[in-house]
Amino acid sequence: MSEPGQRLLWPTVGLAFALWFVTFSLPGSGFWIKISLSAVLLAALALRAGTAAYNRLTFDATAVFQGLLCAAVLYGIFWLGNEISSMIFPFAPQQVGAIYARGSGFPLPVVFLLLLFVTGPCEEIYWRGFLQRNLMLRHGETKGWLLATAIYAGVHILSFNLMLFGAATVGGAFWGLLYMKLKRLDTLIVCHSVWSAFIFAVVPVT
Repeated sequence: MSEPGQRLLWPTVGLAFALWFVTFSLPGSGFWIKISLSAVLLAALALRAGTAAYNRLTFDATAVFQGLLCAAVLYGIFWLGNEISSMIFPFAPQQVGAIYARGSGFPLPVVFLLLLFVTGPCEEIYWRGFLQRNLMLRHGETKGWLLATAIYAGVHILSFNLMLFGAATVGGAFWGLLYMKLKRLDTLIVCHSVWSAFIFAVVPVT
């Protein structure tokens, strides 16, 4: 792991928890703005540290196809998970509704564009391209993937929403596994960006 990466790894994790606390726990409007700015800040720190993960951001036909396919698969997983959880947990529909309610009142076209071009790419640059990559280099691929998934899920526990925590765990594990297997951050950026834009702004799973 590069020296800048060593210095920034755990401080940025602490910063991520602080940013997600502000976004989810403190009152105030502008949820989508806060989450976007948080992702941009973390991505900027990751890019400043520098890593070979960003050298292959070609977004060629293979990356786009893989990303779109994975986005569709993940959407199907979430749709099925929502159906099953609604049958098992009486509180599930209310908590899922609360997730969508956080950004209510914000124009959906703006939400779509923020998720597609800002939040999705920036989250992948930090969470997989920086955090998971460096954890895999330090601890091995499988342990690094599990640690990155646990941290990604952990920051979402600050929402105090069990369904969102579960969704973050599934999403983080899915994207992390793809990154571990493919080693292509561009594929992950397409997948995360398209999936989040559609599931929050076009076809919600409610």
